[in-house]
Amino acid sequence: MEPINITWLGGPDVERLDMTNDEILGAIETALRGQGEGKTVIHPRMHLMPGERFRGHFNVLRGFVGNLDYKGVEGLAGVKVVGDFVDNYRHGLRSEMAILYLADPRTGTPLALVDASDITDMRTGAVTAIGGKYLARKNSKILGHIGARGSSYWNVRLLDHLFDFSEIRVHSRRKESRDAFGAKLTRDLGKKIIVTEDWESCIKGADIVVEASRLTKPEPLLKTAWIKKGAFVCPYGTMSALELSLTDIMDKMLMDDWGQAHAGPLGALRAHVEAGKLSEKTLHAELGQVVAGIKPGRERDDETILLWHRGLSLSDIALGHAFLAKAQKLGLGQQLRFA
Repeated sequence: MEPINITWLGGPDVERLDMTNDEILGAIETALRGQGEGKTVIHPRMHLMPGERFRGHFNVLRGFVGNLDYKGVEGLAGVKVVGDFVDNYRHGLRSEMAILYLADPRTGTPLALVDASDITDMRTGAVTAIGGKYLARKNSKILGHIGARGSSYWNVRLLDHLFDFSEIRVHSRRKESRDAFGAKLTRDLGKKIIVTEDWESCIKGADIVVEASRLTKPEPLLKTAWIKKGAFVCPYGTMSALELSLTDIMDKMLMDDWGQAHAGPLGALRAHVEAGKLSEKTLHAELGQVVAGIKPGRERDDETILLWHRGLSLSDIALGHAFLAKAQKLGLGQQLRFA
């Protein structure tokens, strides 16, 4: 039997890849299109809750993307395990750290292990941005963003790449966190960032509203009355920050994957699903169906549209694939002997 090697891409390798905005968006759009065309398999995420004394949990995401090719293998199967621990900043650690495992779907042979901490942040921001591409008004100029977690940076960076906002407002609970976030965005985007003291001044009247808060329990801090007609709203906080009435003002509601609506007790619109306000009947489409051209996205400027994305294993796998392809060209990564 020929030796079997696994490609390992660690954090330093991922950093050296220096993925561009368009490379990230392209990879995720490919996965979403594959989903819309029925070329993928998604299993709803699972949660590992280690206990009440640990302020965090693990997410396990599993999937298959059929419209990818890696070393002659058609399609990739993958599993990502990501920890989500809200107090990690106290230890100088990022809140979300992850490993992605990729395998040959024909034989189950392991192909690669990738530090997926950056993948988690990048792909989350890319889904937010691609949602904006298809669901926000083309002339959207004001972004209101709640949260300064790792994926927040990519939300703002990739949305601004597509829209070139004239005004970006950000807010998060801790002053030091939001100030540092604003400073980083100012430096990287080369434009003024407005750091707000409260939720209302961040969100009210914005063309695009993203809610990526880090609440420890559900609390309706985002008021429905602040959402302007025609806005695109993208909430994905683990604990809901929404009023139950938010779905009442929406002309269209979408998800990344409807199966994720029932995945565990967490999520921004959990209460809305339980109350029947978001259901298979009221759901307009999955985002992949819009990307694939199967269902329409925004059709009028006055439509108020909501996208709830819970995180797709497909986007982890697709971005991991893009990492590996670029690493191969650049000669990055290590080969680990498996068998």
